Amino acid sequence: MPKPSTPDVEGGLGRPTPFHDEEEGYDGTDENQALLATSERDKGSENASNEGKRESLGSGAEDGRISPTKSGPFLAGTKKMSGASYWAQLIGAFAVGVICTVAMQLVIMHCSTPKSSPDVHNIGNVDAQAVPGRVGSSEVHHFPPAKPTNNFPELFPPDVGYAGATPTGAEPAIVATAPAWPLHTGAPQLVVPTELKKGHHDEDTEEEKFNMLEHWGNLSPWYSIKRGGFGLDSGVEAPDTCRVTGLHFLHRHGARYPTEWARFGGPAKLAKKLHENTEQWTGSGKLTFLNDWTFKLGSELLTPFGRQQLFDLGVTMRIKYGYLLENFTETNTIPVFRTESQDRMLASARNFALGFFGWPYEGKYQQSITIESAGFNNSLCPDKTCANAKIVEKADRGTWYNQQWANIYLRDTRERLAKQIQGFDLTIEDTFTMQQMCAYETVAIGYSKFCELFTEEEWRGFDYALDLYFWYGSAFGSPVARAQGIGYVQELVARLTHTPIAVHNSSTNATLDDNPVTFPLNQSLYVDATHEVVVLNIITALNLTTFAEQGPLPYTHIPKNRKFRSSELAPFATNMHFQLVDCDSLPDQQIRIIINDGVVPLTGIRGCPEQKDGMCPVATFIDAMREIIQKTDWSWDCNGDWEVPPGDRWNTTTGDPPARP
Repeated sequence: MPKPSTPDVEGGLGRPTPFHDEEEGYDGTDENQALLATSERDKGSENASNEGKRESLGSGAEDGRISPTKSGPFLAGTKKMSGASYWAQLIGAFAVGVICTVAMQLVIMHCSTPKSSPDVHNIGNVDAQAVPGRVGSSEVHHFPPAKPTNNFPELFPPDVGYAGATPTGAEPAIVATAPAWPLHTGAPQLVVPTELKKGHHDEDTEEEKFNMLEHWGNLSPWYSIKRGGFGLDSGVEAPDTCRVTGLHFLHRHGARYPTEWARFGGPAKLAKKLHENTEQWTGSGKLTFLNDWTFKLGSELLTPFGRQQLFDLGVTMRIKYGYLLENFTETNTIPVFRTESQDRMLASARNFALGFFGWPYEGKYQQSITIESAGFNNSLCPDKTCANAKIVEKADRGTWYNQQWANIYLRDTRERLAKQIQGFDLTIEDTFTMQQMCAYETVAIGYSKFCELFTEEEWRGFDYALDLYFWYGSAFGSPVARAQGIGYVQELVARLTHTPIAVHNSSTNATLDDNPVTFPLNQSLYVDATHEVVVLNIITALNLTTFAEQGPLPYTHIPKNRKFRSSELAPFATNMHFQLVDCDSLPDQQIRIIINDGVVPLTGIRGCPEQKDGMCPVATFIDAMREIIQKTDWSWDCNGDWEVPPGDRWNTTTGDPPARP
């Protein structure tokens, strides 16, 4: 059986360096040469000794054996030794052995005595062995191997025929036929601690049984919003006397590794800090696991769980809306779905298609891949052509709020954990990053010891910290949110009216959107993949004011019954349904917006009524969107020379910057 290979460990940011002792000027190459030279000398000495023995024993040896009857020098000397001399030598050898043993014990005790670690923030000296130097380094497993020795594709054809009977049946249609809607309850593939210590204020909350997976902000796996969660007692299934006749479906990519950049927090930064100071700290208590911990996260790629999310999403959407494909059969066409060129975006779209169409999916749809890079207009990644979206003071206002709130809700947490990692300068940012590490490790490798470190109250604090970050960075509190979401709204109106975009004055791509092949206007089903920040940009641009009622969000406390929750609006694989509904009881076609199975009130959209199922006449919706498009000054918002002060000295609840003078 071949020996299992060990994981590759790479150098670099937060990655290990070769293990060597720098104190004594260690050089691995010199030591190997020294060992080799010593080995050669030993062999020479051994050969010389053997030659001497053969010579000395020559007269008393026959065929390599010592004869007891022939006396050589060795035997003669032994016979002449007196009894007194024998005992003297024996006692002397014993004494030397005792002395050597004691000396060796002293040497071992001296070498194993732990060195004191530096005093960090009055923690005190660390009376413990320093952790191994590999701690905090990046652990990378490369699969598949570059050139596997057993790869013979010609012996494993993808299809050998003999498929058997293949008659198909009718398309599924839960949204049209079932009396209820199947709920998505989370992530059965993942494991989180089932019981957490209560915080000081947890007993006072009216929340249902705590679910950690639903308190990770945008890092939560998507889950179904309970009925009435957004204020309407209505389900995703078609209302009475109504039938869903069209769907515009927008979704985020699945769970991924962390991004490479972060102004506050960032798992790679914490791993690097731990790795670069291994000789100074040691973990105890709940942080004992850090003494042997390595950084197992990549960067930005879709994780296996993320792939599963999108595959499952594709399957469930086929089961719910599969009957909409009948329209394509009638028109002799196939759907066009859109995504971006970024690796996790393309992987998400392909996994969705695999779930929706099944294998093989070739010939069943066409995948439009828009370029996600600077200089390319792209409504699904609008920051690439919005200059102000790259200016930290304008586009990343959420970090300031995140930091202020972290200093409040993690103050006692930091002090508690600092006592369990002596010799390490544990900051508020490090503590926040440990919460990030919990979420990222869980969706990447299935479980994380970091999740055990925090109370329910601290997880609620983390969830709200991300709400603050996205409210002020990508949603109603961001001065560039509406401008970045308006391009998708223009495309939505073009599809709803079956009319090309008249003027391209935002992030829309004229080359693609003006071509009816790459941007068709007559499909009954559209599917677009994007990022969570863009989903929030679009929610803002649509003026879904239900989520802005309590803004601006305070950084001093968590508001009760808050409406804006990033874990509900922008989790991994978040999804929005724009349902087109025809009802026997209503004269005009209606539109509804559902976010993660929660029906959204459209009362913030001019002219839309307070309707119990969240429906608004399509014509009314289109008129309101055209008005929003006309009022949005993309040129000023994205390229204008305006400024906003940091922090809470300036605010918006509409996603707009200061008005053009």
